[in-house]
Amino acid sequence: MVSWRRRPRPGLARLWCLCCLVLGCWRGALGCPASCNCSSWRIWCTESSPGIASFPVPQRSAEGDNVTEIYIANQENLKSINDNEVGYYVGLKNLTVVDSGLRFVSRQAFVKNVNLQYINLSRNNLSSLSKKPFHHLGLSDLILVDNPFKCSCEIMWIKKFQETKSYTETQDLYCTDENNKRTALLDMKVPNCDLPSANLSNYNITVVEGKSITLYCDTTGGPPPNVSWVVTNLVSNHESDTNKNPASLTIKNVSSMDSGLSISCVAENIVGEYQASAELTVFFAPNITFIESPTPDHHWCIPFTVKGNPKPTLQWFYEGAVLNESEYICTKIHVINQSEYHGCLQLDNPTHLNNGAYTLLAKNDYGEDEKRVDAHFMSVPGDGSGPILDPDVYEYETTPNDLGDATNNSNQITSTDVSNKENEDSITVYVVVGIAALVCTGLVITLIILKFGRHSKFGMKG
Repeated sequence: MVSWRRRPRPGLARLWCLCCLVLGCWRGALGCPASCNCSSWRIWCTESSPGIASFPVPQRSAEGDNVTEIYIANQENLKSINDNEVGYYVGLKNLTVVDSGLRFVSRQAFVKNVNLQYINLSRNNLSSLSKKPFHHLGLSDLILVDNPFKCSCEIMWIKKFQETKSYTETQDLYCTDENNKRTALLDMKVPNCDLPSANLSNYNITVVEGKSITLYCDTTGGPPPNVSWVVTNLVSNHESDTNKNPASLTIKNVSSMDSGLSISCVAENIVGEYQASAELTVFFAPNITFIESPTPDHHWCIPFTVKGNPKPTLQWFYEGAVLNESEYICTKIHVINQSEYHGCLQLDNPTHLNNGAYTLLAKNDYGEDEKRVDAHFMSVPGDGSGPILDPDVYEYETTPNDLGDATNNSNQITSTDVSNKENEDSITVYVVVGIAALVCTGLVITLIILKFGRHSKFGMKG
């Protein structure tokens, strides 16, 4: 008999060696400096000697994707956060740089770190800080206490955020003015330093397809803001002039494909930015972009797609005559996408009487369009061409609809006639059986009387 023995567990020394090996692999993979501890999800740099002068850079870019937290402290040689240094860690959520020599943060420092939620830059040597590195981030916290800020327009955006209580807790932030006087940031006053504003000449732009239109944007702010137009996905030809105030945007030969798009004017200065938006509405004649032969579903459907603004009215024709819709034949719109309508002409149990040419006419104030499709639902019964095309699909009871019913039923026996005849036959059977039963009962009684009536039990003659 074979005996099984458990293998002895590895000792503490062996486990410690294994952990050191794993940590060593990560340290090497991330290019981890001697002053830091690195893992697959965190970088922790707190040793002041020998210290670091820049952010650790992974040997392979994919190795930094899982890092969600970087904590740096006591690093006097770390003077700046430059372009793309933090960009290696695209999954970064929490960044802390405290008690260090940080003096400068690049405007493009966090352009790739869209997942950043928490930044702590406390107790550094920041005398100024632009809003540009942070404006695209959805930060829940930005902590900046105990930095030697200079009172200037460049940090006015921090004051504005403090006033609007964008932070979870109000921070005690201070700056030093030209007279070397320490002032609370909330009390800081800098002349000609204000948030910009923007006003559009029209917030609901309406234009007919093929025409041109010009939109104006009037801006204010100190310093005077830079103006830009956001026209993402605009198909129509356009040109802008932002060197003048108001700035202008001209859209030429407007396409119907641009209906419903948003157009924005952005004013930005050192204090912050402001955006004003308008919606573009394009009126155009209907266009039937799709129509197809009927397809069987829960009901028969002639599918179609129509574009038009304003919403076009739809009219169907059958063999050139107006098709009067009812509960058996009607138009259904299933999906509406901006100025595009997807639907079908729904037919409930059509027969050979519904075969023929169907024409869709779409019309609004700017024009009309029509398309024709031929429909064949089933063959005519008894014409020698065989049964219905697909017996598994086409099993219908003929139902009257808008097109009428030309079938002559005068010589046909209906299911009601058959039922009445069966009821009459049943009643006749019951009557005959009842009479027979009465006759049999009478005969039996007569026989009994005749038998016992001849000899009286008293000895008397009958």
